[in-house]
Amino acid sequence: MATYPILYSFRRCPYAMRARLALTVSQQICELREVVLRDKPQEMLDISPKGTVPVLVQVDGSILEESLEIMMWALKQQDSEVWLRADSGQMAHLHALVAACDGHFKHHLDRYKYAQRYENTNAQEHRAEGSKFLETLNHQLGETTYLCDQHRSWADMAIAPFVRQFANTDRPWFDAQPWPHLQTWLGEFLESDLFQQIMGKYPQWKSGEVGPLFPGP
Repeated sequence: MATYPILYSFRRCPYAMRARLALTVSQQICELREVVLRDKPQEMLDISPKGTVPVLVQVDGSILEESLEIMMWALKQQDSEVWLRADSGQMAHLHALVAACDGHFKHHLDRYKYAQRYENTNAQEHRAEGSKFLETLNHQLGETTYLCDQHRSWADMAIAPFVRQFANTDRPWFDAQPWPHLQTWLGEFLESDLFQQIMGKYPQWKSGEVGPLFPGP
């Protein structure tokens, strides 16, 4: 039986970032297996045929294949920063924000960032549509420091990696938008010790190897 859970991850994937953020803040040690998406290990495909990261294999062999599932599992083991502090009404609001991020916003983000992958796609139109979600976040962050209240929550950490990806597609354009609260929130996230910790670089995992422990010292 494995000593630690196994996390299949890819450094730049925003879904995998979510998992690593929650695992780090909850101090859930895993064996990290860094995946190259064009060369996915058969071991990962055998347990999760969908072929996307993150995938967490628990010590008992059970599998978590979705980023939000991994976040919630980790935080329920130990929620040292109380990311799940929201009451039921706030939690419903946060779930709605994350669902909008993963649905409508992600649809337009992909077609903005990777327009060449989609036939007859106008990147600027998708940037404009994706911006509507960012305007909603900016308005919320004008009312509260974070998306729920004055403390960061699981939803801030679930959404921030996707906002980062959108911003980095054309950073001068993003920085020029009238979204001061969103820009401050994203900047704080990117400069945080937590984000720096989860963005360490690891070599591609190869079959038969033992991956490094994550989070590391």
